[in-house]
Amino acid sequence: MVSTMEGEAIAQRTLAAEFRIFGIGAHTGQPVCVTVYPGEPDTGICFLRSDQPPSRGLILARWSNVVSAQYSADIGNHAGVGVRMVEHLLAALRLAGVDNALVVLNGPEVPALDGSAAQFLAQIERTGTAEQDAPARTIVLLRPVEVREGDRYVRLTPSLNPRLTVTIDYPGTPLGMQSIATAWDRDLLKREIAPARTFGPAADHAAELGSTVVVDGEHIRDPDGLRFPDEFVRHKVLDAIGDLYLAGWPIRANYDGFKPGHALNLRLLSKLMGQQSDDWVLVPSRNVKRSPCGPRTALLPVSV
Repeated sequence: MVSTMEGEAIAQRTLAAEFRIFGIGAHTGQPVCVTVYPGEPDTGICFLRSDQPPSRGLILARWSNVVSAQYSADIGNHAGVGVRMVEHLLAALRLAGVDNALVVLNGPEVPALDGSAAQFLAQIERTGTAEQDAPARTIVLLRPVEVREGDRYVRLTPSLNPRLTVTIDYPGTPLGMQSIATAWDRDLLKREIAPARTFGPAADHAAELGSTVVVDGEHIRDPDGLRFPDEFVRHKVLDAIGDLYLAGWPIRANYDGFKPGHALNLRLLSKLMGQQSDDWVLVPSRNVKRSPCGPRTALLPVSV
C-alpha cells in the first residue's frame, strides 16, 4: 500500500531476510564480505565493522558521520573506525524502499562490484522486503536550500512530485557536457539509473578492478561498451540518491545539480540538517531520537 506522494510506502520497510555479497574495495583493494540484515523500525541504515571490537564498530549512515567526501562518501565514528564508499549501497536501499537495515562488513570499504548499484539492488529484490509496524517518515522541504562552489551548485527545492536534474561538464574530454532530468519514480530509476557505473582516469586504482569506466585522455575504455550513451551523468544522479540518503530519512524535494559531487552533496545535507535549520519538517514527526542501532547490536555499549 503506497501513498500518492513520490511513491513512498505508508509503513516503514526492512529486508525480509538477510543477504550476503562479496567483492573488492575500489580504494583499498581489500576483499570484503558484506551481510545485510533486517533492521528495527526507526533505526535507519547502520554499518557494523565485524573486524573491530563490538564497542567500536558501529557507524550510523548519517551526514554528520561523514569523514571524507573527496572520492566517495566515507563515514566514521568517534572511535576512528570508518567505512568507505557507502553511496552505491545506500542508493540501492533507497531505491528498494528499505528504511531500516544493519550492514555488517569485515573490512573498511563496501565492495565496488561493477561500480553501480545494480548488483546490490538485484540482491535486495531477490531477498525481498517486509512492511514494519511503524509509519514511514519523510523529510519534507519547506524552502529551497543551495550550496555553491564557483560555477558549481547543488540545490533542493520543495515539490510534491520530485524530479532529479543533473548536468556535468568535462571540457576537453570525451565526456563533454551531459544533462539528464527524471521524475522520482522508483521503477524508472531502478532501470535507468541504478546500472550506471562510476568513471575515472586510467590511473585510478578502481580501474584495475574493472569497477569503473576508464576515461583515458581522449578515449573511453570499456570492453563491453557503455550501458547508456549518457552513463556518466546518470551515475552522478545515482551518487546523489545515495548521498542524500545520509539524511537518515528519504527527502521529498527536487534535486538540481550543476557539476555536482560528493563534497557538494554533503555540504548541502549539512546546511539542510544543521541544528539551526528550519528548512524542513519530518512527516509524521517523532518526539524521540532514532534508536542508535539495529536488533543485532541493541545491547552493544556503543556511542555514535
